Amino acid sequence: MISVLVADDSEIVRRGLSDILASADDIHVVGQAWDGHSAVDLARRMSPDVALVDIRMPGMDGLAATRELRALPAAPRVLILTTFSADEYVEEAIAAGAGGFLLKNSPPEELLRAVRYVATGQGVLDPAVAGRVMEQAAQRSNRLTVEEQGLLDGLNDKERRLLGLIGRGLSNAAIGEEIHASEGTVKNQVSRLLAKIGADNRVQAARLAYRAGLED
Repeated sequence: MISVLVADDSEIVRRGLSDILASADDIHVVGQAWDGHSAVDLARRMSPDVALVDIRMPGMDGLAATRELRALPAAPRVLILTTFSADEYVEEAIAAGAGGFLLKNSPPEELLRAVRYVATGQGVLDPAVAGRVMEQAAQRSNRLTVEEQGLLDGLNDKERRLLGLIGRGLSNAAIGEEIHASEGTVKNQVSRLLAKIGADNRVQAARLAYRAGLED
């Protein structure tokens, strides 16, 4: 079972998300938090596998909460809920340790898939926000460092293509359709690629792909 903490200042949203998550046999909602402080307190007591966190909350917002959640002894993976109006905060959330980003209007099956991915450390970047998020990273630094260029030079053609597909925000299943491979095979290839480029998650890999122009 994947234990999940839901943090959002809207009770309607919390209940809706919790109901969707509870519909899955392999996911269990262990608590609901209305702001960052309550999310951290509940996570400290409940030790969830995943914290589903809204960015904009009163008091301690989702960014500060992400930093504190990731610093806990039994740190949960963090899946950020975002909207286009909140995209400007995503870069900071990456630095805070968030492992994935999902739009609030995503279909229920996408939410469940994202929670499962994040729980295993794979990470998720919603394709609908991938371009804008990566563009922000490029605007801050549109030139690769010597170290980053060295990492890219060490990739073969298949690895560079895989990195580009990650940069587009594609899931393992979608990548499998692109390269005609099973989802399990793609998962293993992605894990090896992340290790090779020293990325902690898919979001970091996607940033590198975008800055290198591999996502086109």
